[in-house]
This record gives sequence, C-alpha cells and structure tokens, in this order.
Amino acid sequence: MNKLDKESIIGISALLVHAANIDEIYSDHEKDLIKSFIKSYLKDEDSIKILKKAEDIEKNSNQLLNYTNIIKQNSMDIKKDIVNHLWKVIISDNTVDQYESNLMRRICGLIYFPDKECAEIKLKLMEEK
Repeated sequence: MNKLDKESIIGISALLVHAANIDEIYSDHEKDLIKSFIKSYLKDEDSIKILKKAEDIEKNSNQLLNYTNIIKQNSMDIKKDIVNHLWKVIISDNTVDQYESNLMRRICGLIYFPDKECAEIKLKLMEEK
C-alpha cells in the first residue's frame, strides 16, 4: 500500500467532509468516521486538529474534486480504502440520496475506480449496518 502524506490526508479528509455535508446534515457520527479514517493513516497525529483543517478547506473550496488527483496517483488498495471510507460516511445516516450517489460516481470516475467495485463496497457496507 502506498503511503499518503499528511497534506494528502487533509485533502482527502476534506473530500470526506464534503460527502458528509452533501445532505446538509453533518453529524458527530460522520465526524467520528472521518477521524477514524485520519487515524488509520496518521496514528500519531491529532485527528481533531486535522479534521478542523479539512473542514476549513471544504468550506472554502469549490475546487474540492482537485483532491481526487491525489487519490488517482495511488494504488488500487488505497483507492479502495478511500471509497470504502466515503461510503461509510454517506450511508452512516441509513439513506443515500441522488446527490450522494452522483458524488460517488463522479469521484470514482475521476480516480479511475471501477463502478462495479464501488457498488460492491456500498452493498457490503449496507448489509453490515
């Protein structure tokens, strides 16, 4: 698995914040899921501080999909992990609306992640709920 640097993690976390915010409900549970993503890559860092930076980026950025370039350059394992975390955040409220589905389709297209695999991850996570 490739290593992601701190800046990349902040950028990808901003993408996760965006996914969480797309339904206009940004819950503590979604924040916890994003912090768990951060901790999975940056064990010794302060996940709360990194989440705050990611939230600031998300608030001020209409170029959020630029962060997909970071993801695109990584291994399929990392892409799969990130898609998995995105779906966890999106389905954490037990619903997936058309905007969330559309966001995932766009992200997967931009990072060259197969639609079929994206759908399988979503299905698996929904069955685990």
